[in-house]
Amino acid sequence: MQKHILIVEDEPAIRDMVAFALRKADMEPAHAADARSAQSMIAERVPDLILLDWMLPGMSGLDLARRLRRDDLTRAIPIIMLTARGEETDRVGGLDAGVDDYVVKPFSPRELIARINAVIRRSRGSDTEGSIAIGPLKIDSAAHRVYAGDQSVSIGPTEYRLLHFFMTHPERVYARSQLLDYVWGGSVYVEERTVDVHIRRLRQTLEPYACDGLLQTVRGAGYRFSATPAA
Repeated sequence: MQKHILIVEDEPAIRDMVAFALRKADMEPAHAADARSAQSMIAERVPDLILLDWMLPGMSGLDLARRLRRDDLTRAIPIIMLTARGEETDRVGGLDAGVDDYVVKPFSPRELIARINAVIRRSRGSDTEGSIAIGPLKIDSAAHRVYAGDQSVSIGPTEYRLLHFFMTHPERVYARSQLLDYVWGGSVYVEERTVDVHIRRLRQTLEPYACDGLLQTVRGAGYRFSATPAA
């Protein structure tokens, strides 16, 4: 089945170039020129992935990403930010807003398609059958849901994959580089700082349920997931 990709970009030339590349890659593009149009289109049909320009008229792409991550309908949709802002602080800002990856303009169609395929693979990669429970946390893999006791936990797609990896590999310490390989995939270039951003977001997600202490920092080594309090 063709992947339905929503392009949110106000520059027609970039929109057309991206749509052409998506069709060549056997994907189905749709496009919106601003955040309001994008939200209307998502309400009609939820895309498999969103390509989101940072600089949009009216609401910025960054603000739209934050809004999508707060909505139950759109929380799990992978988002790739298209941006001319290549500074580390800008990229971290995008990750903090909940985007899964970013592509800095100008970019090649081949690079963009590779990034899209990698993000879609990652978003599907942890959907194994069965359930996992550690302490009060439980993952229902078939339903792609997380529970703390009887409460459903709202969680973004990258944080879900990170939590799934930790809960299927408890009591072991993983360095940032290892987490990049196992969770993001070794074929995709992502900076180690990205791990810290998503660890922080995962802890913030778990904090209201008093489960953030399960994700432990091991100084000088990395991170561990454990129901046993850190020494």
